[in-house]
Amino acid sequence: MIEYIKGEIVELSPARMVVDCNGLGYEIHISLTTSGAYRNQASGKIYIYEVIREDARLLYGFATREERELFLLLISVSGVGPNTARSILSSMLPAELTDVIASGNESALTLVKGIGSKTAQRVIVDLKNKVKTVAGKTADGAAAAAGYGETADEAISALVMLGFQKAASQKAVQTILKKSSGKPDLSAEQIIRTALKIL
Repeated sequence: MIEYIKGEIVELSPARMVVDCNGLGYEIHISLTTSGAYRNQASGKIYIYEVIREDARLLYGFATREERELFLLLISVSGVGPNTARSILSSMLPAELTDVIASGNESALTLVKGIGSKTAQRVIVDLKNKVKTVAGKTADGAAAAAGYGETADEAISALVMLGFQKAASQKAVQTILKKSSGKPDLSAEQIIRTALKIL
């Protein structure tokens, strides 16, 4: 089992990164929070959860052990798979997620794609007494973007990778950008977090 991968960050998007470790490139699926933690870094150490299936071998990466622990708790809940868990961790910071679960805020969880009322209830019931022990500090994922063209494309691409239709993603991003015309420094992470709440 892989504990972590440390190396040069060759590619980084809000939902995916490629790390070169001694000439071997690892594709790693990440959350928006983890993406923000590694922005503008040439190298890094990322904690890994490995999923081995008959048709695929996938790596999920996390900036902190705390985020990985939350991911493991989430996928232990019936009806929550790795991609849904990643969507949840992309929709809110680990500390926010901990508060949502601990306070029993079902409505906040149902805003995430793939999470219905019954699944949200299961997450709260199963994890309410567990999340307090894994809450930790995470890096700030917000970063200023140079321009909306590239930032919007990055946000749309990440939303599609998270399972949303491209047309719906484009519409959501356009709506967000129109409403935030007074904030030219809006980052891809901020756009995606907002989009995840309206899609």
